[in-house]
Amino acid sequence: MKTTAGLATILAAAIAAQTAEVVMETVEYKGWKNNLKLANKQMELIVTLDIGPRVIFLGPVGGENVFKNYDPQMGKCGEKDWQIRGGHRLWLAPEGMPFSYFPDNTPVAAKKLGPNSVRFVPAPETPNGIQKEMDITLDAKANHVTVTHRLKNISRKKVHVAPWALTVMAPGGMEIIPLPAKKTHDEELQPNQFMTIWAYTDFADARWRWGTRYFTLSQDPQKGPTKIGLAHQEKWIGYLRNGLLFVKTIGYKRGAAYPDNGCNMETFTNQDMLEVESLGPVGDLAPGRSVEHVEQWYLFTGVPQVAAGDEAAIDKHIRPLVERIK
Repeated sequence: MKTTAGLATILAAAIAAQTAEVVMETVEYKGWKNNLKLANKQMELIVTLDIGPRVIFLGPVGGENVFKNYDPQMGKCGEKDWQIRGGHRLWLAPEGMPFSYFPDNTPVAAKKLGPNSVRFVPAPETPNGIQKEMDITLDAKANHVTVTHRLKNISRKKVHVAPWALTVMAPGGMEIIPLPAKKTHDEELQPNQFMTIWAYTDFADARWRWGTRYFTLSQDPQKGPTKIGLAHQEKWIGYLRNGLLFVKTIGYKRGAAYPDNGCNMETFTNQDMLEVESLGPVGDLAPGRSVEHVEQWYLFTGVPQVAAGDEAAIDKHIRPLVERIK
């Protein structure tokens, strides 16, 4: 594993040997001097190295960030307490304080795995007995990113844990959550959908639109927290904002135990942002063992705006894009 201090050497070699399709380079970003940018001809992303790791930027080349950044927290490091900052992060579930809120405010090591793939390794979470890793692979020719989240037990005892991947989306967009196909009472007597709700979730909240084929959740800068969790088997979630559609795939293992009464997908929004969250199975991780949790990301441009709850428009403009990647 290479240190941040040696990153310039790694990247110099990477740039010299890289394919024509993917570019890796060190860049400054909102006050941080050390960040790694990966770009192809369609999209680019930036991962912090002075803190994190966070995928702090994702967007089309030269375009806007689909992720939320908390500007007062940009460019800072070394804080005693955990900072939300924004972007995409890896956490520990089930949620607990301080278990999930370990500060990721120190430098990150980076190791090149290939011409378009890098591993990011923060300082170990010694109090939790966990070493996190995040592997980022940008497809050479497509609007596609693979994110592999890894937890390794570095303690001498079992750790009850699940990987939890949280993506903080920029405000003003709408989340699209597909639902299983409907069946008649005669066709199916058993439940096929499971939901977890939180104490502050209000079903009368107008940000939610409960449809036949989809839920939608709109981010509203005038409203506070709401959250749900699902046993989500439809494989994808979308977030539409300003003509940009971010799609995240979410896996589900039938029969596996998931946190929060069986949730492999959760979503949270407040006045600042909207989070699209996926979770892996929960269990006792033995000393020396690792668990991985993989997401696939896709970014589409020029997508027509869809009104909240307009299922016909989702079928017309969103579903065909998703069908390309399934």
